[in-house]
Amino acid sequence: MKVTIYTDGAAHGNPGNGGYGAVLNYTNAHGETFTRELSAGYAHTTNNRMELMAVIAALEALNRPCTIDVHSDSQYVVKAFSDHWIEGWQRRGWKTAAKKPVKNVDLWQRLLQAMAPHDVTFIWVRGHAGNALNERCDKLATTAADSGRLLEDTGFTDADVD
Repeated sequence: MKVTIYTDGAAHGNPGNGGYGAVLNYTNAHGETFTRELSAGYAHTTNNRMELMAVIAALEALNRPCTIDVHSDSQYVVKAFSDHWIEGWQRRGWKTAAKKPVKNVDLWQRLLQAMAPHDVTFIWVRGHAGNALNERCDKLATTAADSGRLLEDTGFTDADVD
């Protein structure tokens, strides 16, 4: 199955209240087209963590291996794969080229696990540039961050502040 996913993350402050939004578009075996929206808000998190959570939540929502195009306005997320940062981090034991610990390692590892059964391509899109699905994800993310129904980002540490 082919799935197109758009994602976005938001945070008010760094750290602060945050949220993610994701839109999944897919066609089932019967030719029926579906759209699914996902979002959640978190207290005391960062924008980069929410960008990662958007992709993770979308991938974890899939129940069979798929071919996926993930569209994100986060260069942090997209370049980790397009510029092969992730391979270097893993080779160096989750250290950057400067030998510092990789930020958000818990989410990077969770993302890799969520990607494992799928064929995933990451595509960067310019944020706030009129792309309807990117704008929808932004709205989902900011609404979730402002909702007052915030989850705890249990993996967040002060070392994750960007």
